[in-house]
Amino acid sequence: MILTRLRLANLRLFESLDLELAPGWNLFTGGNGAGKTTILEAACLLSHGRSFRSASHDALVRAGCAGYSVYGDIELGELAFGVGIARDSGRLQARVAGQTVPVGELMRQTAVLCFEPGSHELLGGGSEGRRRFLDWGVFHVEHELLPVWSRYQRALRQRNALLRAAASDAELAAWNHELARSGEPLSAMRQRYFTVLAQAAEPLLDDLLAELGPARLSFSAGHDLSQPLLDELERRQGRDRERGHTTRGPHRADWSLSFERAPSREHWSRGQEKLAAFALLMAQAGCHAASHRRQRPVLCLDDVASEIDQAHLRRVLDMVERSGSQVLVTATEPIDLLTRRAETVAVFHVEQATAQRLL
Repeated sequence: MILTRLRLANLRLFESLDLELAPGWNLFTGGNGAGKTTILEAACLLSHGRSFRSASHDALVRAGCAGYSVYGDIELGELAFGVGIARDSGRLQARVAGQTVPVGELMRQTAVLCFEPGSHELLGGGSEGRRRFLDWGVFHVEHELLPVWSRYQRALRQRNALLRAAASDAELAAWNHELARSGEPLSAMRQRYFTVLAQAAEPLLDDLLAELGPARLSFSAGHDLSQPLLDELERRQGRDRERGHTTRGPHRADWSLSFERAPSREHWSRGQEKLAAFALLMAQAGCHAASHRRQRPVLCLDDVASEIDQAHLRRVLDMVERSGSQVLVTATEPIDLLTRRAETVAVFHVEQATAQRLL
């Protein structure tokens, strides 16, 4: 996938911006607070339906405005079409090829992966972020994920409400069955994807973090995969009543990373944690390309050079270059390792919510 043009209006500091992007590297430089990250954020919105900086859409709206809009022109193999997402008076709308579509359909048509200063939280933060990372990849290879996930979430909300209301076993029984019917396929889809992701990620982790020893990724479904989920829900129902919520199921899924010489993240530096998160992102990009006829996702790298030494940064840039993806990268100053290596790097200077192409 190539994002050939990006247009945005009333997004954070920007009143409007219209950018023609190069198919390879696009480097955005400028001071802190100039709006560089917002450009990457706009690209991310087209693929995730949310910002990597804030879950609140209202926080993205320029002060004094009713909403924002982001539109992109995409080349996907021989296809070319437009996509867009807009927030207007509290409503989120999506468009693909001129047609209004559900946000999920917009996300299915676009693929943008973002690496930013908070990406280390993928490993150090809560399990929700790791499930979201995993489900983005599952969503693009398992077309049934979204309806199954939505069905599971509805059943979970109903069961939790009944638990808090001290409902009878008979009332809970129907929702136990519904959770099991949607939860088991959800876990199966996640496990299939995670197996492929781990196979792609472990060599990249070994390459970037050889000093930590061989890497190992482990998946926990949130329930015992060796037995029916229904049995586990019924067996734990008394405990769930005491706690007022469902304690086992795919909503408790998680995954973890360890290294032979550093089994827990307490043994890693911040830079190592960041490199590990980067390797996982690149593994996900590779999995997407392998399952979509070599259609590589766009890579957004926000302040990628921070907290990474020059030797590791060189390996990071090598890995990105080998991927063949279109890249949007930000830095306060030009990155010498990048500008020296790439045949063509489109360089933009961002200042006071404007962006001017220099090279």
